[in-house]
Amino acid sequence: MNIIKIDGASLTLENVVNVARHNYRVELADHALENIKKSRDYVDKLVMDERVVYGITTGFGKFSDVNISKDESKDLQRNLIISHACGIGRHFDADIVRAIMLLRANALSRGFSGIAPNTLLTLIEMLNKNVIPAIPEKGSLGASGDLAPLSHMVLTLIGEGEAYYENELMDSAKAMEKAGIKPVTLISKEGLALINGTQVMTAVGALTTWDAINLLKLSDISASLTIEALNGITDAFHPALHAVRPHQGQINTAKGLLTLLEGSERTTSQGEIKVQDAYSLRCIPQVHGASKDAVNYVKEKIEIEINSVTDNPIIVTDLDMAISCGNFHGQPMALSFDFLGIALAEIANISERRIERLVNPALSGLPAFLTEKGGLHSGFMIAQYSAAALVSENKVLAHPASVDSIPSSANQEDHVSMGTIAARKAKEIYFNASRVIAIELIAAAQAIDMNKAYSGKKLGKGTTAAYEAIRAALPCIEDDTIMYKIFKEATDIIDNCSLVNTVEEAVGGM
Repeated sequence: MNIIKIDGASLTLENVVNVARHNYRVELADHALENIKKSRDYVDKLVMDERVVYGITTGFGKFSDVNISKDESKDLQRNLIISHACGIGRHFDADIVRAIMLLRANALSRGFSGIAPNTLLTLIEMLNKNVIPAIPEKGSLGASGDLAPLSHMVLTLIGEGEAYYENELMDSAKAMEKAGIKPVTLISKEGLALINGTQVMTAVGALTTWDAINLLKLSDISASLTIEALNGITDAFHPALHAVRPHQGQINTAKGLLTLLEGSERTTSQGEIKVQDAYSLRCIPQVHGASKDAVNYVKEKIEIEINSVTDNPIIVTDLDMAISCGNFHGQPMALSFDFLGIALAEIANISERRIERLVNPALSGLPAFLTEKGGLHSGFMIAQYSAAALVSENKVLAHPASVDSIPSSANQEDHVSMGTIAARKAKEIYFNASRVIAIELIAAAQAIDMNKAYSGKKLGKGTTAAYEAIRAALPCIEDDTIMYKIFKEATDIIDNCSLVNTVEEAVGGM
């Protein structure tokens, strides 16, 4: 059995994906339990002493100046959850909810939040038994944590609200009963400890970033196939040219393109057919490389955030402190996920321009819209329309969410990050971009088949593997067919990573 032990300090992006999508089991590291107990004991002492500490012996937000007695502390936590469960819209997919639960459990395992060990262990048990709280996508401002969506997670923990169990939506109490899990009764500080964090935005953004890393590899593959189809000039990828502008993503992309195209008899040299290619071919290293650097930056920020304490107040027992601070503010993630969305939008933008070059006979020298029977048949005419529609939508979605802020809680919370909106937008941009890349893959394979002047000429080492994988799933389109079904086949080999895996095996990694 695959097991990931959490301690709040050592989680990786790959761990998150394995738990969220491959159902790895989660266990609490032994050394984490001591810190959790120590923090809980400290909170109990604060309550007994009736010290004034935000969210423990006071109300929340604007009500932080309202004192709460120790007799009312349990009611305070339950009231917090049921009043804050204000999510709106469709429910997050199960993999995102599993990631949310993992990230919140990991943050609590650091021992700075005052959670009771049993409460944390129950959350982990829910994750391991695949009880999936029904969490609506909308309703978080991304500061004071992801309060609304995380409250829906906690509703299930206390036996309220709704959850999915064995792919069926039901009352949480029923789901917990079926899974053999006893709901918890929250005690002082626990409600706040469970919902004051950035785990929703981070979960959405983390899984999108993982998918983006795969898509960037696919974008190099689809671009290489287009280069083959259009007899592109490989001189522009010479390492000497990129060494004098040493952005790492640019260098890696140029090197990767040459690896994919190695041995090709279809690519050309400068002056052989033409002096230079259009930017969408010649500038692939610069554009794809910049997006790779952006995604690497986002990944670095994610791996900091998934091992961070984003609670409020934070309990530092060694210093006898329970301090209200701003670690819940999602700005580091908001900016990162806006950047991620922009990086993915640009990958789609340049891919769509390459699709246009493939289908436009004035630019390609190939039959119009990649059909031999133009007029009677439309070929890839509307495929390019669809790609254009997706990139146009991405341009709207790429507007940064993080530049917006709406004051809340009677202006006590007067600057918010909108980070969860940024993450959700990046996820939608990823979806659109992946479909544009799918269209380029099938259009490029079609164009290779239609480039009769180079019929029988070898493709490169990597492009051969890619072309053969595409043709194993999809034949060349001779007569008009129902195109959305072709798109579906192409996106399947993108989503299951089989195309990337095949090409990486052929070239020894990307």
